[in-house]
Amino acid sequence: MFFIPAHITVNIIYGIVTPYLPVLMRNLGYNAVVVGTLLAIAEGAGIFGPFLFGSLADRSGKYKGYIVLAYFLTAVAALPLASFVHPVLSAVFVAVLAIGFRSALPLIDAITTINLGEKDNYGRIRVSGSIAFVCFVFFLQWVPVLRPNSPLHIAFWIGVTSVLAMVVTGFLPSRYTTRKLSPEGSINRKTMQKESIWTPVFILGLISIALSRLAMTPIYSFFPLFLVEYMHWDAIGLMLALSAIAEIPFIYFSHHLIKRFGAMPILAFTSLMVALRLALYAIFPFKAGIIIAQLLHSFCFGLFHPAAVAFISDCVPPEQRSYGMTLYLSIGCGIPMVIGNFIGGFVVEYSGYRFLFGCFTVFAILGAMIYFVSRLREAFFKGQKSP
Repeated sequence: MFFIPAHITVNIIYGIVTPYLPVLMRNLGYNAVVVGTLLAIAEGAGIFGPFLFGSLADRSGKYKGYIVLAYFLTAVAALPLASFVHPVLSAVFVAVLAIGFRSALPLIDAITTINLGEKDNYGRIRVSGSIAFVCFVFFLQWVPVLRPNSPLHIAFWIGVTSVLAMVVTGFLPSRYTTRKLSPEGSINRKTMQKESIWTPVFILGLISIALSRLAMTPIYSFFPLFLVEYMHWDAIGLMLALSAIAEIPFIYFSHHLIKRFGAMPILAFTSLMVALRLALYAIFPFKAGIIIAQLLHSFCFGLFHPAAVAFISDCVPPEQRSYGMTLYLSIGCGIPMVIGNFIGGFVVEYSGYRFLFGCFTVFAILGAMIYFVSRLREAFFKGQKSP
């Protein structure tokens, strides 16, 4: 239960950063190409931070201090990012911001899965974060003052939520945020390094996750701008809340589905749902179509994220769990988002939002195909070996 406040506060930060960071940069006067490039820089920096923080935390076995530091970086970068209109300065500040908030989540997931163990239900803890996300984006949609429609207002809410997260993290009991290192810890780490986690299954799983996240880039980065600029619909918070509400029951019951079907088959299924969701945006760009597409977030994240966490937990031992979660959020999510944001800015500028959604369905289909091809290959070789 002690991890519920941690998941609540980190998801509140995501509730302001995820939908409104592109809006902040667009309102600074940057065109779609520059916005896409800055988002790509943010994702690139968001890869470096978790690797550094995760490595230091795993070596020391102490996670709380690094989580607080991650929130501090998020808070101090927000106001300068909203105040200075210069591409170089914006790149620096958005990189610091990303290092901060991107580093907090894998550390929190690491201490959560380590303390829960293999048999407990991560989804029941994680669902608290989704509920908090929903409540906060609803709040931002209808807050009467300091509405997130200007860079300074957005920066204000990023700073406030980051400070709140620091306070909550400070009150977490140390016994839950510290992993005891045994006297043989150094020997265990050497042994662990010899038994590499980079098995063919792990590599294929990461590639499948990466392709699915690459396909999701238009939704995570350009969907708010699509609503405002293409649809002329002031419903960013409402649509983000709708998608988060849809994910809640699936996150809550994901543990049972993962046990029944396995993490990899669910990841393949969610990739197909991502492709369907993108196709709906591209083919039916009106309110009803968008609402239906947003409901598919139940699969695209509600099942996808717990399955990805379960996959990492199955493949990575507890001593490297923070490293494993960092691999998921960097190689599986960060690098694809870097590529997708950089490409997406140019696609929007020269071909529009509908073409962006349509062409990115290819990556989702490829992500699903990896699983099905691997199963066919496995069946083929089993057939060859049988008498």
